[in-house]
Amino acid sequence: MVALSQSSAAGVLALLFDPEPLLKQYALKSLNSLVPQFWAEISEHIALIESLYESEELPQDAHDQAALLASKVYYYLGEYDEALSFALGAGSAFEADSRTPGTEEYVETVVSKAIDRYIQSRTAEQAGEGKIDPRLQGIIEGIFRRCIEDGEFRQAIGIALESRRLDVIKHIYEQTHDTSLLSYAMEAVLDTAFPLAYRDQVLKFLFPLFPAPTSDAKSAHVYALTRILVTLNSPEMTITFLNSLVPAQKLLAYQFAFDLVEGGSQDFLEAIRKDLPEGSGESKPVYDQLRKILVGQESIKLYLEFLKRNNKVDMLILKNTKDALEPRSSIYHTALSLQNAFMHAGTTSDVFLRENLEWLALANNWSKFSAAAAIGVIHKGHFQESMNILGPYLPAQGADSSTGSTAYSEGGALYALGLVNAGCGSGQEVENYLRNLLKNSVSEVVQHGAALGLGVAGMGGKSAEAYDDLKQTLFTDSAVAGEAAGYAMGLIMLGTADGTSAEEMLTYARETQHEKIIRGLAIGLALIFYGRQEEADDMVKLLMAEKDPILRYGGVYTLALAYAGTSNNGAIRQLLHVAVSDTSDDVRRAAVTSLAFLLFKNPAQVPRIVQLLSESYNPHVRCGATLALGIACAGTGLQDAVDILEPMTRDSVDFVRQGALIALGMILVEQSEASSPSLASTRALYAKIVSDKHDDPMARFGAALGQGLIDAGGRNVTISLQSRAGSRNTSAIVGMVLFCQFWYWYPLAHCACLAFEPTGIIGLDENLKAPKFEFISNAKPSLFAYPASTKPPKKETVTKVATAVLSTTAKAKAREKRKAAAEGETVPEDKKDGDVEMKSGETTRNEDVSPISGSLSNLAEGTSTPKSRKSEPSSEKLSNFSRVTPAQLAYITFPAGSRYQPVRVVSTRPPPAATKAAKSPAAAALVAERSAGGGGILIMSDTHPGEETEYIEFETQAVPPAAGAPPAAQNPLSTAGRHIALDENAPEVDPPASFEYPFDHDT
Repeated sequence: MVALSQSSAAGVLALLFDPEPLLKQYALKSLNSLVPQFWAEISEHIALIESLYESEELPQDAHDQAALLASKVYYYLGEYDEALSFALGAGSAFEADSRTPGTEEYVETVVSKAIDRYIQSRTAEQAGEGKIDPRLQGIIEGIFRRCIEDGEFRQAIGIALESRRLDVIKHIYEQTHDTSLLSYAMEAVLDTAFPLAYRDQVLKFLFPLFPAPTSDAKSAHVYALTRILVTLNSPEMTITFLNSLVPAQKLLAYQFAFDLVEGGSQDFLEAIRKDLPEGSGESKPVYDQLRKILVGQESIKLYLEFLKRNNKVDMLILKNTKDALEPRSSIYHTALSLQNAFMHAGTTSDVFLRENLEWLALANNWSKFSAAAAIGVIHKGHFQESMNILGPYLPAQGADSSTGSTAYSEGGALYALGLVNAGCGSGQEVENYLRNLLKNSVSEVVQHGAALGLGVAGMGGKSAEAYDDLKQTLFTDSAVAGEAAGYAMGLIMLGTADGTSAEEMLTYARETQHEKIIRGLAIGLALIFYGRQEEADDMVKLLMAEKDPILRYGGVYTLALAYAGTSNNGAIRQLLHVAVSDTSDDVRRAAVTSLAFLLFKNPAQVPRIVQLLSESYNPHVRCGATLALGIACAGTGLQDAVDILEPMTRDSVDFVRQGALIALGMILVEQSEASSPSLASTRALYAKIVSDKHDDPMARFGAALGQGLIDAGGRNVTISLQSRAGSRNTSAIVGMVLFCQFWYWYPLAHCACLAFEPTGIIGLDENLKAPKFEFISNAKPSLFAYPASTKPPKKETVTKVATAVLSTTAKAKAREKRKAAAEGETVPEDKKDGDVEMKSGETTRNEDVSPISGSLSNLAEGTSTPKSRKSEPSSEKLSNFSRVTPAQLAYITFPAGSRYQPVRVVSTRPPPAATKAAKSPAAAALVAERSAGGGGILIMSDTHPGEETEYIEFETQAVPPAAGAPPAAQNPLSTAGRHIALDENAPEVDPPASFEYPFDHDT
């Protein structure tokens, strides 16, 4: 017999009016199962159900059933807060109902509302405002219990972080002893928008929970510890940690010091150096080494050596670009200067400049400034020799500042001096030198170069003296010098959120009439609030309400830099709103570009977010979308991003094409043809656009920059906005923000070199020397190979075509020969070389009668058949100081029997399966880039310390100037002494004498 389906709940509802409590209890229990079907009918009696919940006549069980029924009715009515309130009153009935089939959606919604309310209540309680409902506490405790029982530890940690229940995190770790869960908690609190004070509280809580690292264990959580120390920026905590490693784990202490240098600010490292103990006995040399490493100059020297040794620049690309671009055009001259600077960044190789002095002499005014600044990019990191390298172009000591054409090369050289000393100039002699020139110079061009150089060299140094000197330059109200002073003031006070400085800058920006100064100050303000999250909200609100679009432009960058790398939903929402609503095209473009600075830790999300913006009717929004993709997905080879950009290289607007071409260069940097199918076509596109004299100048400029970026740093650097430990790479983020200003001021494009991250494995022993050793890359060599060099065009030689001789002619000649032979005469031979006789009957209908047809049968005899292609090996051996791309790190292993072993893991990620890697190398690259762990400078443990060691000889050595030789700056035309390449040990024949780039001999 088939059970009849119920068509109404009226009968059961009638029982609620019955005076008998047992019938009411039965009705409540029955109605709970009928709510999904008859909630509309039951809702008419909600007041009665609520009165039964509050009634004292019914037993506790009936109370709970009434509360549960009311909760379900309110849930179906969409009143989720009321549903939660009654669910809390249901007690055990709610918990029992959560296991009933069919109630999953209701339970899930109520639980999520409970978690939200608990988080709000916990936040209020900690602020001293009210207490938590114990019933709510009971539900949350039950959720924690269930998560832990089911092994859903990450879910429990997420709720614990949101609700500020750090005791739960500790309980989970004590139960599991899984450090990856602590790392997950650290990443969650760092990469989402928690308030700064709470973020620091969580990090200080997590740090002691991690087990003490040892070089034997090669723990992956070494990266997490580094990231916590860099983020907290606490010298006391860092020194205590380093002291715990000395002297027992001295190699690991050296490793941490190198890792801290990579992510830490200059003032943070200086504070550690000052307060690090002197040590005694065995520990003294260890502390001395640590101080030496923490200066930061050791790392720069090693990367400089790496880039110089592995330089693989394709000079033919540069030559072709030079031949194609008209050198007398300022925009094209600047484009080639930038391309050469990017391709040779950090390699110290100025071969192209030496070989093209005539081209260099054509530089005019600001293109001369850019060309001089390019020398700083090429020699970036060569701080020991910076004064010798740039001496001939720097202003002469004691002389009055130059004016006219010389000022441009002098200003560019001062900017170059800052770029050479980027990241290590704060508090050094170079800072004082630039400050003196800034104060004493009368030329605004020289002041402009000195201010930019001072800002880049002293970035984040918080030097009050440098800031005051820049402020005095700003108050002269010179448009050219004031713009650079605005940028530099922000760079010096980077990330301080200093209210006085911000107020001074904003006030002056409102008063001045010069747009250039306002723009410099607007970006300077953004730099001051770098990484300050909610502390910058008031300034953002103030700037976004300004009438002046340049200040709103600064407000957009302030928001982006304050929340850099956090993927903050509120900030993203605000930027998207500005991108489609602001009245200024510049502000809209900046808003779209700024999305990259928020989302660079999740590059896979960016194409999805930017997709619609890339199809906007407004070309400025489209241009912003190109740069957003380029910066956020830089170095990943992400195919989704490339697919969006490729159609944009054919856009109808020239500056959109320019942005797309630059962005492709950033994304495809260090990709191989095996890992990225778009690489070859992109390179061909660059060459085509550059060589097309009828193409838009801006598109050709973008293609030249793209060529420079795709082969940046001698093909040995990637572009990355996060450090290897996963923390924000401050200099890279700042460099990219300044690079984006090339829209207004081309010389700022040089700052892109601050984001170039050398990608290699540099192994050092305990003496900080580089021994010779090998390691294995467990991937096919072609997957991470250097791109093939461009081949010069083949010269077409005119080959002599064989003359065809008709068979009838040949028969006639043969008859003459026989006749002459019979008469005893000789007939002169008139057959020329290459004649081919064509005999009758020799050819068939389908055969070619060309002269080469006869030689086809001899092809096998005359030429060897190509050998069958060998199968590619599945791994390769690499030596110390070899290039290893971020995606390749997961494949790197050190053989178990190898003498040298790293003290920390090379990569935090296991290698993907071989098949998977082959199918989607871009995805593998993306994973590696997202984790950002591994590679770089590795301290190696020597397993056979008694054996003799063979060390790598460094090519970049400081050579003292000859005794009695005058300083280069005072005697720029001296023919004796050092030459600018500083390559004294290279096997060159007759190295050229020192010379001065002929900037001032314009033709």
